[in-house]
Amino acid sequence: MGLFGRKNREQQAAEIISKVASGKGFYGRTTRAFLGQEDFAKVQQSIGAYQSGHDVRQLLAAGVPTVPAIVVSVADTGRLINYDPVVDLVLQLSGTDAAVTLRTIVSKLRIPRTGDQVHLIADPSTPGAYLYAGDGVNP
Repeated sequence: MGLFGRKNREQQAAEIISKVASGKGFYGRTTRAFLGQEDFAKVQQSIGAYQSGHDVRQLLAAGVPTVPAIVVSVADTGRLINYDPVVDLVLQLSGTDAAVTLRTIVSKLRIPRTGDQVHLIADPSTPGAYLYAGDGVNP
């Protein structure tokens, strides 16, 4: 909370984004009405991808351990979020034969290629799922 019990701009923006993503409240209903069901679903996916990137940064800052993985394949989805591509990754966890498929935002400066080693973080909100944590090098 800010001065005199007011919310700061970041808190207000986070609330609006969550309402748009859920389709509830004035902003959510208005966005859904203007965009239509198909485009609204794309907006929800983009917001979800952005929020998962935010969650990864928080988990890394908290010291959550990462899991190494090898990139098996990369496929472009044709979508961009803040000019960074959204890709489908097929990854093999190091030391196992388990394959993990992720749709995630990657930096346009560090797009992973087949054979590259990347890092994953276990998703605390979904047991057994992973979040993309990059290649361990900050661009």
